[in-house]
Amino acid sequence: MKKLLLLLLPIIIYAQSFILSNIPLPKTYVQNLDPYECDDACRAELLYKGMIFSFLAHANTKLKDKEQNEARVLLVSILNLGAFHSSNQLNIAILLPYKKIGKYAASTTNATFAYLMTKSHSFTLKSYKIDSENIEDLELALSKIREDAFEYIIAPLTKEGAKNLIEINPAIHIYFPTINKHDVNTSSAFLTFGGIDYIQQSDLLLNEALTPLVIFSDKSTTGKKLALYQKKQFLNPKVVNIDANASEDNSLFDSTISLFSQDEEILEDEILKEEFLKVQKNAINYFVSKRTTNLESYLEDKEEVLHASFFINTPIIKSAMIMSQLTLYDANATNVLSTQINYDPLLLSMTQYSDRKDMVVANSITEHNNILIETNALLGNDIVYDWINYTTTIGVDYFYSLITNEERTYKTKIENNQMIYDIELLQPSHSKFKKYIRPFREPRIKEDELLIEETQ
Repeated sequence: MKKLLLLLLPIIIYAQSFILSNIPLPKTYVQNLDPYECDDACRAELLYKGMIFSFLAHANTKLKDKEQNEARVLLVSILNLGAFHSSNQLNIAILLPYKKIGKYAASTTNATFAYLMTKSHSFTLKSYKIDSENIEDLELALSKIREDAFEYIIAPLTKEGAKNLIEINPAIHIYFPTINKHDVNTSSAFLTFGGIDYIQQSDLLLNEALTPLVIFSDKSTTGKKLALYQKKQFLNPKVVNIDANASEDNSLFDSTISLFSQDEEILEDEILKEEFLKVQKNAINYFVSKRTTNLESYLEDKEEVLHASFFINTPIIKSAMIMSQLTLYDANATNVLSTQINYDPLLLSMTQYSDRKDMVVANSITEHNNILIETNALLGNDIVYDWINYTTTIGVDYFYSLITNEERTYKTKIENNQMIYDIELLQPSHSKFKKYIRPFREPRIKEDELLIEETQ
């Protein structure tokens, strides 16, 4: 495999960027003229000797040997090999609100292109840029897409754009890599959602939280919604549903239901009641603006945040600042919890190990395909840590399977038109994210309880 990479090095060096053109790339076809059969050992020897075209002549279909098949797919994508078989036309459109999604206008295009490159199937990929996500612009774009005979669309829209598109209710297959179905209201069979479930991640992380829980969030809509949900869910774990269409102010969460009134039968047991009283929970929300750089007023000499679990719903730079100040002001955090937003290698370089050693991060990027990772890397794209690029790849794979009837590369489940991702809890170590193992902690005893014990 190392020799193969060395052989392809000149190609990799000159393949760092690309511009989509209306002129189709030339296809190369490898014809098998060898009269003899070639088994796994034979193909392995051809690879070892660098005889890549002889290898490809005997590898025109998927191979059982994993390493050889990875080599086959990588060569097919890099050399732009054509397939001798013909099948359904593979035409995919990308709907790009480039002013709204910034860098993702390019990276989601790259992710789609990288996936299609790895398939020995001719394809047409066309992007449609829109100035805004209002209904008029979306309808014009959809009309043009239909006119160009595209039936499958990758649409990295914001929540506002997705809601407007749902209102249009088009009878065309659309995949939203940026939106989770929990955040919208639709029953359309044509619309599929790939956004990561922050609510499910929060529920899993809250299992690691000890009282008091201190939640730091930015003032974005998502940040506020998550913070309010996490506080309510921590105080009352039996409430698990959020109305996606309710107003996003505090009224959605301002009714705190007592556990006593919910489970009177359980609380009839005096022993359980006594245990419950010992662990009454407390949670605090802090909404931090972008300009805030000092948390002294939140942390210094604040007894209510000592030894707390901290939940951080902020982007990576703000999160690094918060974590450093937890150490600076001696908060003695029990742990620091975060959703997908801080699953980023920058976390390892922007924070001290002492600041992050008790951090737990939820991650839903759990399926890794080496060929697609490497092909994306050639285009300067990341599908290992960037969840939008990852979910875009999942969606293109899904569409490819629908169009060609071939087996999906990714095994991600789909329920009610929503991609269901596994979630793993990770801990940022010295140089990488490793599997989280819950530490043993001694039960906390309050000072007044100690005083009672001493008087007895």
